[in-house]
Amino acid sequence: MEPVGRGGAARVMVWVAHLSAPMAGLWLLVARPDLDLHWQHEPAHFWLVLVVALVSLGLAIVINQAARRRGDTRLLLVGLSFLVAAVFLGLHAAATPQVVLDARNAGFAYASPVGLTLAAFFAAASAAELSPVGEKRLLRWSGWLRGAVLTVAGAWAVVSLTGRPPLNRVPGADEGTPAILLAAAGFVLFGYAAVRYYLLYRRRRAVMLLSVVTAYVLLAESAVAMAAGTSWHASWWLWHALMAVGFGYVAYSAWVQYRNEGAASGLFAAVGRDETVRQVRAEYSAALEGLVDTLRSGEQGALTEGQTAAATERVARRFELTDGQAAVLGRAADALAAERDQIRKLGALVAVGQDARVKVADLELLCGAVRRVASVFGGYTVRIALVEEDRLVLPPMLAAGPDAAAPVEVHTVRLAQAALAEAHEREQDGSLYLPFLVKGHPAGVLIATRRGPAPERDAVLLASLAAKIAIALENARLYRSLDVLFRQYMSPDVATALVADPSQAALGGAVLEVTSLFADLRGFTTFSERSSPTQIVDMLNQYFDVATRAVLDENGTVVQFVGDALMALFNAPARQPDHALRAARAALTIQREVDRIAAVRPGWPRFRVGVNTGEALVGNIGGEALRNFNAMGDAVNVAARLESQAQPGQVVIGAATRDRMGDCALVTPLGDLMVKGRVQPVSAFVLHGLRGEGPWSLSLVS
Repeated sequence: MEPVGRGGAARVMVWVAHLSAPMAGLWLLVARPDLDLHWQHEPAHFWLVLVVALVSLGLAIVINQAARRRGDTRLLLVGLSFLVAAVFLGLHAAATPQVVLDARNAGFAYASPVGLTLAAFFAAASAAELSPVGEKRLLRWSGWLRGAVLTVAGAWAVVSLTGRPPLNRVPGADEGTPAILLAAAGFVLFGYAAVRYYLLYRRRRAVMLLSVVTAYVLLAESAVAMAAGTSWHASWWLWHALMAVGFGYVAYSAWVQYRNEGAASGLFAAVGRDETVRQVRAEYSAALEGLVDTLRSGEQGALTEGQTAAATERVARRFELTDGQAAVLGRAADALAAERDQIRKLGALVAVGQDARVKVADLELLCGAVRRVASVFGGYTVRIALVEEDRLVLPPMLAAGPDAAAPVEVHTVRLAQAALAEAHEREQDGSLYLPFLVKGHPAGVLIATRRGPAPERDAVLLASLAAKIAIALENARLYRSLDVLFRQYMSPDVATALVADPSQAALGGAVLEVTSLFADLRGFTTFSERSSPTQIVDMLNQYFDVATRAVLDENGTVVQFVGDALMALFNAPARQPDHALRAARAALTIQREVDRIAAVRPGWPRFRVGVNTGEALVGNIGGEALRNFNAMGDAVNVAARLESQAQPGQVVIGAATRDRMGDCALVTPLGDLMVKGRVQPVSAFVLHGLRGEGPWSLSLVS
C-alpha cells in the first residue's frame, strides 16, 4: 500500500469531512424536529427520482458493456448493482402520488429500500475476492442473472399494479420495521464495498475508483436517511439527494473521462480486476510498440507529420483505441522512438570505441565505423575521407548508406578539404563535414549527407562519433605499436597479457611448478677470439632465431638472453598441463635446427641444453624503473647446472622432468651428479628423443 504524505492526508480528511456532513445534517434534523421542514411537491419528486434512475441505467449499460468486453466479474457485479438501483428507482418514481398513480402503493413505496438493498448486495459481491472457478461460473450465468433481476423487477411491478398481496396494502406508520432492516442491511453492504474499493484505490490510483467509493459511501448514508427520514420532510428529501449525488458523481467522472478519451470502451477498466488492468496495460504497450515499429519502418523512423498521423490512426484502429488514447499514444510513441533512436546512436558511439582492439587494421576499423554509423543514422550516407601523403582520398570501401555507390562530386571533396584545413566542422547543402585528428595531426573527415536538413541532435552525435573514430584509430595504432615493440623484447604470451591488462606488470609473483630450459653455446669464447663482431652477431642471431622459434612453437616464454645463453619457461605465465613434454620438444628442436645450421657453417659452436621441472617463484622482479618477468628457485638453478653438464648437441634433463613425461622419453641415465651450489646430488638423464614424437623417435644418439 502506498504511503500517504501530508498533502494526501489533508485531502483524505477533507474528503471524509464532506462525506460526513450529510450524516451530521441528518442527526440534527432528527434531534430537532422543528428544523425538519415539510415540503410536498409530487412532480419534483417524480422527476428527481426518474432522472437518477435513468442516470443509473445509463451507467449500468456502459459498465455492462465493459464487463462483457473484458470478461470481468467485478465490472459485471458493479453493473448489476447500478441496474438494480435504476429499475427499482424507476418503480419508486412511478409510485409518486398524483403523477402516475392516483394513490400511494405499497409495492412502489417499498421499491426504494428493496432496490437499494439488492444494489448493496451486488456492490458488496463485486468488492469480494472470488475464486477462479467462481468467476467462470458467474460469467457463464451472467445473462441469466441479468434476466432474473429484470424478471423480479417486472413481477414486482405487475403485482403492485394489479393490487395482489402482499403488495396490495398501503404501508402504515407501524410497518416501518422492514424498511429499517432493509436500510441497515444496505448500510452494512455499501459500507463494506466502499472500504474494499478504497483499499483498492490506495493500490491503484484512478479517478473512476474514487468516484465509485464516493458513490457507495453516499448510498450507504442514503440507506440511513431512508430509515430515519419523515415523508415529505427535509430528512426524507435527504436520501433522495444523496442517491442523486452518488450516481451523479459517477456519471460526471465518466463524462469527464469520456471527453478526454473520446470513447466509452475503457471508462471503467480501472475498476476491474487486476487481470483486466494488466490486460489494458498490455494492450497499450502492444499498441505503443506497434506504433514505434510502424514509425521505424518508414525510413528508419524519418516519417512526415502526415505519415506519422496515418500510422497512429492505423494502430489505433487495430487496438480499438479512442481518439484521446491515440493522441496520447502518438506523443508517447514519438518520445519513445526518439529515445530509442538516441540509445542506438549512443550504442554506435560505444561500439566504435570497443572496435579499437589489438592488431585491428586501420581500414578494418574504419569500415566497421562507417557501417555502424550508417546503420543507426537512418537516411544518411556516411563516408570517411583519409589523409594519405598530404592528399585527401575517399576510399570506396569507406562509404555506406543509400547513396554510397554514387560518385563523389568535386565540391564534396573541396568542402572536406576546407573543413580539414580549418580543423572545424562545416555544414553545407545537407552535408556535415566533421574533421578528426590523430596525435594532433589531420587524419580524415567524416562526411554525413542527408536528404533534407539534419536534426541538431544528430549533428552533435555525429561530431562525437568523429572524435570517437579518431580516438579509436589512435588507440588501434598505439596498440599495434606496443604489441610489435613488446613482442620484439619478450614472449608473445607476456606481451599480450601486458597489453590487455597492464596491471600484470606489477612487482610480485607466485610459487608455481614450471619447467625451465637453459641453453648456452659451448666454445663461444674461442669462436669469438677468431671471429669479427659481424660474424659473432650473425651466428648469435641465427642460433637465437631458431631457438626462440622452437620455444614459442611450444607456447613457452623466453625469459632472457644473457650473452650466448638463453632461458625459457613453460607453464608460466600461460598454464600448460604438459609443460615438461613441451620443454623437451623445444630442446630437441633447438639441437636439431642448430645441427642443420652448423652442418653448413663448420667451426660454429653448438648449444648445450638443460631442462628441469619443479617449483619456482615466478613473477615480475626488479624495481619501479625497470623490471623483468623471471623465475627463481632451486628447480631453475638445477636446470642451469644440468646445462653445464651437457655436451655440445646434448639435452640433459632432471628426474622430475623425466617422471612428468613418462614412458615416451628415450633417455640414457647419467646417474647422480654433484652440481655447483647443491649439497645433494641430482639425478640426470640424456634425452635422445621422444617415443612416437616426430623426428626425435627416429634416432637414438649415444
